[in-house]
Amino acid sequence: MSDVYYPDISPLRTGIAGKCPRCGRGDLFQGYLAMANCCRSCGLSYDFADGGDGASWFVMLFVCVAGVGSILGVEAAYSPSYWVHGLIAVPTLVFLPLLLLRPVKGVLINQQWKTDAREGQRQS
Repeated sequence: MSDVYYPDISPLRTGIAGKCPRCGRGDLFQGYLAMANCCRSCGLSYDFADGGDGASWFVMLFVCVAGVGSILGVEAAYSPSYWVHGLIAVPTLVFLPLLLLRPVKGVLINQQWKTDAREGQRQS
């Protein structure tokens, strides 16, 4: 059996692009957030991937800070009507998470593969 060399690839770069953590070419996702079974390029099985709720928590934290900050900033600077706040808050609090969720999940899964992270086990 021949050994194939895979270069050390950044989990950040491959995760944002939604690519395989080992080769950087195959797709990590089958749908918007659904994981593929394996890489079509190198054959890496994605059974190790446990995205959990980590990506959604990071995205919610960032979006809430950015959303509330933008709403408070506009209120402090301009004191606009409520409909202006609606025009700012709805896109920020709805569309920003939709844009960020897939790349953040990709980065977390690629980092999980890179560090060989596994579920914790009790020592007996």
